Amino acid sequence: MANRITSLFNIKYPIIQAGMIWNSGWKLASAASNSGILGLIGAGSMYPDVLREHIQKCKSATDQPFGVNVPMLYPNVQEIMDIIVEEGVKVVFTSAGNPKTWTKWLQEKGIIVVHVVSSVKFALKAQDAGVDAIVAEGFEAGGHNGRDETTTLTLIPMVKEQLQIPLIAAGGIATGKAMLACMILGADGVQVGSRFVASEESSAHQAFKQVVVDAKEGDTQLTLKELAPVRLVKNKFYNELQELYKTSPTPEQLKELLGRARAKRGMFEGDLEDGELEIGQIAGLIHDVKPVSKIVEDMVAEFEEAKQHVSVL
Repeated sequence: MANRITSLFNIKYPIIQAGMIWNSGWKLASAASNSGILGLIGAGSMYPDVLREHIQKCKSATDQPFGVNVPMLYPNVQEIMDIIVEEGVKVVFTSAGNPKTWTKWLQEKGIIVVHVVSSVKFALKAQDAGVDAIVAEGFEAGGHNGRDETTTLTLIPMVKEQLQIPLIAAGGIATGKAMLACMILGADGVQVGSRFVASEESSAHQAFKQVVVDAKEGDTQLTLKELAPVRLVKNKFYNELQELYKTSPTPEQLKELLGRARAKRGMFEGDLEDGELEIGQIAGLIHDVKPVSKIVEDMVAEFEEAKQHVSVL
């Protein structure tokens, strides 16, 4: 399954385990890397010293390539980048910010840089900034999302049409068939998030993992577009948001209801009522919690089988 993505990261399969806040610690990243894909530690929910600890534990748990996902809007981003360099991490996925800010600085230190985008416009900006690859994420995805609400099925071929560098598809991908579909549309690989939330090694609370497994079509919604669009499971907090929306709230009123650490309460601590439960639409196709190695094995097997059927058509 060698291609531009497997060559770029020196991995067996062109699959990236997404770096997700409160879900992607060293256990998930190392298990992913040990399964032949690229594991990512999600730095967005970690204080700098916690990130350093996770990187060190990940290095002890795998001798395979892994990376760190860094949302660039976080206030201590300089300290986080310094730790990444000090600890010898070779891959960084950046998101939620201008790729020009850090790309050259990281690359000068021998680090591969990938930027996450949700539109053709931002994909081209990232390419101009010199990144090594792009993740184009459709709005099916869980967590923070693009304002244009472009779906993966349309985003990938539109980005591919204008992009020269390697392209990774994300959003609504949890199966080998979806992986094949994205690659037929022009992607060189896929980034998978929600499916790995429902893994034994993810740091998500067990109660949240069960919510993901129980989720049906229509159980998630994109909301808080005035602040930063985020896809959530509908729960008590979500319903309170909808009631507030009926009053035409200001951004300040939305921020007041959101408060602080709500995502941690929901996904990491298991507060299913008042927590923020971020997951993608694809949760409706996730029916069990499995080891990462089994998830990867099943995806690759389904991909290969589906590829045979496509060649017959």
